[in-house]
Amino acid sequence: MTRPDEDTSIPRRTFCNRLLLTSAGVALAASDLKGQSEGQQGTALFYPPVKIEGAERVLPGSFLYFNYPREKDPAVLLRTQDGEYLAYSRKCAHLGCSVDFDSARRCLDCPCHLGIYDARTGYVVYGPAPRPLDQIVLQVRAGGELWAVGRRPGGDLNAEQRAQQSNAKRRDG
Repeated sequence: MTRPDEDTSIPRRTFCNRLLLTSAGVALAASDLKGQSEGQQGTALFYPPVKIEGAERVLPGSFLYFNYPREKDPAVLLRTQDGEYLAYSRKCAHLGCSVDFDSARRCLDCPCHLGIYDARTGYVVYGPAPRPLDQIVLQVRAGGELWAVGRRPGGDLNAEQRAQQSNAKRRDG
């Protein structure tokens, strides 16, 4: 509590310095929050790594079903024609039905409502699903072992995948 005879004013220089520091702090906090919301697209959830047994035997153009991150979470490992590994959750983003790989059409099918996902990106090609499939984050370790190390919510693409998609749109459009 202040006494009536105390001077509670602060010098103008001190006030300006405090105002400047407070403004800088608010500006930094705002830019950090903006960066977080923009960066949400690249957010991956990391789980304990799990070796994908049999991945080394998957030939280009074929697939392997496995479970990740838990035993009750179905996933699919795909190997593209050029040898790249991709993996997705097998739970349809619409109602959670089990999605299967269609080797003939090279896509992921949901039999519940005839939904189709692009096997290269996990994006919805046809059907009622509101978003892409969740992507399983993969890591190649010593000896060529393939490990699942995390999961990225559907719709998150890394910069290389975004560039590939925009190039495909330019070619098609």
